[in-house]
This record gives sequence, structure tokens and C-alpha cells, in this order.
Amino acid sequence: MWQPATERLQHFQTMLKTKLNVLTLRKEPLPTVIFHEPEAIELCTTTPLMKTRTHTGCKVTYLGKVSTTGMQFLSGCTEKPVIELWKKHTLAREDIYPANALLEIRPFQVWLHHLDLKGEATVHMDTFQVARIAYCTADHNISPNVFAWVYREINDDLSYQMDCHAVECESKLEAKKLAHAMMEAFKKTFHSMKSDGRIHRNSSSEEVSHEFESDDG
Repeated sequence: MWQPATERLQHFQTMLKTKLNVLTLRKEPLPTVIFHEPEAIELCTTTPLMKTRTHTGCKVTYLGKVSTTGMQFLSGCTEKPVIELWKKHTLAREDIYPANALLEIRPFQVWLHHLDLKGEATVHMDTFQVARIAYCTADHNISPNVFAWVYREINDDLSYQMDCHAVECESKLEAKKLAHAMMEAFKKTFHSMKSDGRIHRNSSSEEVSHEFESDDG
């Protein structure tokens, strides 16, 4: 049946109003993103997703490294290298010298984070594999605060050299703690290498003591 234009328009408006009423009665929430203004979305994207990583370890003064000879490292083997490093370092420092590094001993690696003038860790870091550490000690006549370790450095031509690294801690106790932490790291590394088959299963930590010695006094 034919309807005037005004009646068809009224009928359409009635239908539209009915559908809108049905939509407003639904309890399902609309996506919240529809109601976000562009400024609010932009602010959300600038929120950091991860917290800045903080380094844990012992603040030390890195004295440097010096090559050493020999294959068997017994008590007192680091005394001469440490004296050499100590003398070189004390010539260029004042009585009170701030820590310039952060030594972090982990189960399989030792991290030496270098600090800037503000005492904050920089991107420069030296990494030492625990399996290559042959000896460590916190017992030195020149200073009880010195902790040293002998490391097997692999050169580009696959040759190696033994380097003695040393750090000065804030106290004798801190140096002792580093020595004990290094020994615990070696034990974990040894057991891991043994379970992986890289060390003979009949071997014990005492039998491979020539690979790593610790003398904490």
C-alpha cells in the first residue's frame, strides 16, 4: 500500500528509535579504546615497559692485570704480580681513591662492570669464564683488602696466556667474601660440566684442583 513520504519518514524514525532503545538496554560494555582520546593513547605508549636493570656486586678498585708464568698455582703465587699492580696503581692515585668497578661473581661467569666518574655502571664490562680461572686468593701481604685471580686468556691465534687480575676492596672482609663466592661459583661450574660430560664422571673437585685453586687465608 502506498504511503505518503511524511508517513514513510515517520515510520523509519520510529524503527530507528526502537533499535537504538534496544542497543542502550544491552549490558555488554563497548571496547574502552573507542573512548580513548589520541592524547591519552600517546601518553600510554611513553610509559616504560621494563624497569632499569640494577647491577649487584661488590664495589672495588680495579688495579689492572699482568701476565704471569707457570702452570701450577700454589699459595703465594699471586704475591709478586699483585705487588707490581699495587705499585703501578698507587703512583697515580691519592690516599683516598674511589671505586672504579663493580665485581659481580655469578655461577658460570664473573662480570667486571666499569664505573664512570659518577660511580654508575657503564656499558663497558669485562667477562671472565669461571672454567678458565686457575686460582684466586684474598691473602696478600701488601694489603689484606686485595682480591686476585689468575685467568687463562685465549688469544686470537688460539694460544693462551695466564693473567693475574687484582682488585682492592673496601675491607678485608669484602675480599674474603669474594674469595668464597668465587669458590662457590667454581663448584657450580664444575658440577655442570661434569653432568654435561665435559669432565670425566669419576673425577672429583679435588682431582681437578690444578684447574682451580682458592686460597682465602
